[in-house]
Amino acid sequence: MPKKQKFPYLLGSKWTSTKKVDGWRHFQVVNRKNQGKWVYAEMVSSCDPNVKFWLNAKSLQDRDMWQPGWQTLIEMEQTKIDQEAMII
Repeated sequence: MPKKQKFPYLLGSKWTSTKKVDGWRHFQVVNRKNQGKWVYAEMVSSCDPNVKFWLNAKSLQDRDMWQPGWQTLIEMEQTKIDQEAMII
């Protein structure tokens, strides 16, 4: 039986950073690489293709750092409020 791939839908996915990275918030995964047990994603800014970086794909699961899809600041704030309401 083949081994299950970690993060199968990573390539082409879109993300919004909660903090600006080199002046931008919206990124797309354009490449992935596996190194041992780790999976890395190459992120490229949707507004400036010269802004690129690699990150551990697991960090995309941290909602304090990354939100799935391209979101406005208002949408991100509403998501934060909704998450806080679920905790209470």
